[in-house]
Amino acid sequence: MRKIVAWLIVVLWMLLIFYFSQQSVFESRDLSTMITKRLIEIVEKVTPIENMKLDQIHYLVRKNAHFNIYFLLGISALLALKISGIKGYCSVVIALIICMIYAVTDEFHQLFVLGRGAQVKDVLIDLVGATTGITIASLIGMIRKSRMAQSKQESLKVSVHKYDREQW
Repeated sequence: MRKIVAWLIVVLWMLLIFYFSQQSVFESRDLSTMITKRLIEIVEKVTPIENMKLDQIHYLVRKNAHFNIYFLLGISALLALKISGIKGYCSVVIALIICMIYAVTDEFHQLFVLGRGAQVKDVLIDLVGATTGITIASLIGMIRKSRMAQSKQESLKVSVHKYDREQW
C-alpha cells in the first residue's frame, strides 16, 4: 500500500506540473504576477525592497517555481523508488533520470501551448532543483540510518553489559 501511495504522489505531482505547463502564456503570467505582488507585500512588511523592479522579482519567482517544483518531484521520486525496494546509488540515478526525462518532455509539451516555448535554461533549473532535492533527501536518509545504527549499537552494548553483570 505504501508503494502505491508513494507512486501516486509522484504521478499527482507530475500532473500538477503538467497543469501549470498547459496554461497559456497569459494565464501563467497572471498567476506568477499575482504571486510576485503578494510576495512583495509580505517582504515589504519586514524590510523595504529598494532598486528592484517588478520584472526582476517576477523573473526570480518564475525560475524559483521551476526549481522548487522539481525539488519536490526529485524527493518524491527518490522516496517512491526506495519504498519500492530500489536502494542506494541506483535509486538516486533512477530518480534523476525520471526528473530529467519529465523536465525535457515538459518543455517539449510547452511548444504546443499558446504563447509558450521550450527553454533549455528551464530544463537546467529543473534538474538543479531535482538534484538538490534528491541530494538533501539522500543525506537526511544517511544521517537517519547512521543514527539508527548508533542507537542499535548502544542498546547492544547495554544488553551485553547487563548480561555480563548477570553472569557474575
